[in-house]
Amino acid sequence: MLPWIALSVFVIVALLLDLKAGSASKPSMRSAVVWSIVWTAIGVAFGALVLLLADGELAGEYLAGFLIEKSLSLDNLSVFAVLFTFFAVPDSQRQRVLVLGIAGAIVLRALFIFAGAAALDSFHAMTYVLGALLAVTAVKIARHGGGEMEPEGSLPMRFLRRTLKLAPDYDGDKLWTRVDGHRAATPLLAALLMIAAFDVMFAIDSIPAIFAVTRDTFIVFAANAFSLLGMVSLFFLLDGLLARFRYLHLGLAAILGYVGAKLVLVDVWHPPIGLSLAVVAGALLVAALASMVAERRDGHDVAGPARAG
Repeated sequence: MLPWIALSVFVIVALLLDLKAGSASKPSMRSAVVWSIVWTAIGVAFGALVLLLADGELAGEYLAGFLIEKSLSLDNLSVFAVLFTFFAVPDSQRQRVLVLGIAGAIVLRALFIFAGAAALDSFHAMTYVLGALLAVTAVKIARHGGGEMEPEGSLPMRFLRRTLKLAPDYDGDKLWTRVDGHRAATPLLAALLMIAAFDVMFAIDSIPAIFAVTRDTFIVFAANAFSLLGMVSLFFLLDGLLARFRYLHLGLAAILGYVGAKLVLVDVWHPPIGLSLAVVAGALLVAALASMVAERRDGHDVAGPARAG
């Protein structure tokens, strides 16, 4: 239990520090860059700690899982940006909403991880089910991943409207207020709950994906925790830039397709961890380079006629 306790304490302290830092104002770009690098370094360093205390195979599984979770989290960030716009969350409150939403998501993901591990241990056929689910999701993301998400018509938003009375306006930094004498949730609380809800929805894809590279529940939780802890700074670093990565969804689809195939073929195909790392890193790199080439080409197409005129 000692590793679980130590990691849980670290996560709680990190979230509290993030919450305190976000109580003042929106972080600067320099701060976002520095903390994105720091959290990525901490996530990788944990892999070195696993190597030191356990073995190379487990460390490789953690790094592959961490890279998968980190890459899939990029899709979360674009949804978070849409939610902030939809709820008109003030800049000064965005870090607070992210931290609290991620804190709730870590707890819910831990429950998902234990449930998923128990299901896989009890029913081997569940492995094929999860693999098929990832394959279907990969095709869906490849075909429609570039589409705009509409919060109003989403299942979490419909459930929220049915279960809570929502206030039309903010009340400072309060999560609850009163409307016509009745207690009501402010848009700030609604945004927080939607952040957590959508992260759990993304976990339906990401947790089966990491189970394709490791069945160690501690490693699965650690990879999820470290990828989520870095999302706050990563959001403010990439906010406004994600739209330029037009082929990111194809890279994510390739990753999900690979891990889905790995689960479906688990009885006959056992690729090394190094191959999984290469596939994840290669898919992201190709998607990023293709997006950069497309952006540059479009820029030349726009600039060319302007010069000709």
